[in-house]
Amino acid sequence: MSTTTSPPRKKNNARIAAVSGFIGSALEYYDFFIYASAAALIFPHLFFPAGEPGVATLLSFATVGVAYVARPFGAVLWGHVGDRWGRKKALLACLSIMGVATFLVGCLPTWDAIGVAAPIIIVALRLIQGVSAGGESPGSSALTLEHAPDRHRGFFTSWTMSGIMFGIVISSLVFIPIAALPEDALLSWGWRVPFWASLAVTVVAIVLRRMLDEPEVFEEVKETEEVAKIPLVTLFRYNGGTVLRVTLMSLFTVVNTMFNVFVLAYGTTVAGIPRANMLIIITVANFAAVCFGPIAGALSDRIGRKPVFLVGLVLQSITIYAVLAAVDAANMPLVWALSIFLIGIAYTLSNSVYPAYFPEQFPARVRYTGMAVSLMLGLVLAGFTPAIAQGFVTGEGNEQNWPAVAFFTIGIVLISGIATVFAPETSRTPTAHLGLSRRQLAEIDRRTETGEALTQSVRTTPYDRFSRR
Repeated sequence: MSTTTSPPRKKNNARIAAVSGFIGSALEYYDFFIYASAAALIFPHLFFPAGEPGVATLLSFATVGVAYVARPFGAVLWGHVGDRWGRKKALLACLSIMGVATFLVGCLPTWDAIGVAAPIIIVALRLIQGVSAGGESPGSSALTLEHAPDRHRGFFTSWTMSGIMFGIVISSLVFIPIAALPEDALLSWGWRVPFWASLAVTVVAIVLRRMLDEPEVFEEVKETEEVAKIPLVTLFRYNGGTVLRVTLMSLFTVVNTMFNVFVLAYGTTVAGIPRANMLIIITVANFAAVCFGPIAGALSDRIGRKPVFLVGLVLQSITIYAVLAAVDAANMPLVWALSIFLIGIAYTLSNSVYPAYFPEQFPARVRYTGMAVSLMLGLVLAGFTPAIAQGFVTGEGNEQNWPAVAFFTIGIVLISGIATVFAPETSRTPTAHLGLSRRQLAEIDRRTETGEALTQSVRTTPYDRFSRR
C-alpha cells in the first residue's frame, strides 16, 4: 500500500475548479456548437453537392450527429485516463484536442475545390471533436463535484453547465455579424473566422486547468491502491443499472440540440425569419440559461436534485410544442418569450442540476467513467435529433410538419422523466459516500459504531466482498 504523503492542497480548489470548469466547458462547447451553427447555415452550400436544398441540409445535420456517435468512445477513453491517472490529465488533453480540431475545420477546402474529399475530411474532424467532447463536461463535473463542499455541490457544479451554455451563446453571437456579411464573403472566408478564433482561447483554458490539484477523494483512492485497473469493466460489473438509469435520464438534452440546430434551420428556411433574428433569439435564450444556472444548482442543494430536475422536464415538455408553433407562425413576440422560458428556465432547471446529480450516483473509483459513458450514450440520440426532425419536414407536403417534431421531442423527455423517478436523492449524501451500495454504507456504519478504522478501501471494495462478511 502506498504511503506517499500528499502535498498541501489549495484552500480555494472549489472556486478554481468552478471557474476553470466554466471557462473550459465554454471553450469546448463554443468549438462544438459553432460547427452546429455552420451546419445549419453554411455547410449545405459548401461541403455537399448542389441539388435539393433539403437533402444537403439533412446531410449537413448528419455530420453534427457523427460527433455524438464518437462521444461514447471519447467517454471510455477519457474516463479510463481520468479514473486511473487523474481528472486533470484527461481534461487538459480534451481541451487541446478540441482546439486543434476546430481550427482545422476552419482551414478546410470546399466541395468545389476537392470534391467528395471535403465531406470526408470534415466528418473525420467532427469525429475528433466528438472524442474530445466525450470527456470534457463529465470530467469537469466530476472534478468540481469532488472539490466542492458537501452542501454546495449543486451550486459549484452548475458553473460547468453555465460554461457550456455560455459557449453556445458565444458560438451563436459570433455568427450574427458573420451571417450579415455579403453572401460571397460569408461563403468564402467569413464562416472560417469563428473556427480560427478558438485556438487562442484554448491556451487560456489550459493555463487555468493546470492550476488545479487533483480532488482529495481521488488521491485517497490512489493512495490506498484501489484504483480500478479497467474502469469500464468495473463500472459495468458493479454499476450497470446506474449506467442505464443515468443514460435514460440524460435523454432530455435533445431539447437543447433541437432548439439550437433544428429550430434555427426551420425558422430561417420554412418560417422565413431572418437568420440574424434567429441567432439573436438563440443567443439571448442561452444567455438567460447562463445566468439562471447557478440559481438552479443552489436550489437543488436546498430542496433536492430530483424535484428540481423533474419540474424542469415537465416544463420543457409543455414549452417545446409552443415554441415550434410560434416559430412556424413567425410570431416574433411569442418566439422571444417562449424561447427564453424554454432554454433559460425550463431546460436550465434540469440542465444545471445534472452535473451534480449524475456523477453523485457513481462511486469515486469509476465516477469519471460512469458519468462520461452514461451521459455520452444518451447524447448519441440528441446528436441525431436535428437530422431526424429534418426528416419529418422533408418531402412534398411535409415542410410544415412541426407537430411531429414536437411530439417526438416530448416522447424522449418523458423517457427521461420516468428514469428519474427511479433515481435516488443524492443532495444530502456526503461526498465520500456517494455511489456506495447499502452493504458498503452498512459496513461504514458498523465500523463507526465499533470504533474500527474507516479506510478508503471500505468505500472502494466491490460490493460482494461485504456480502460474504
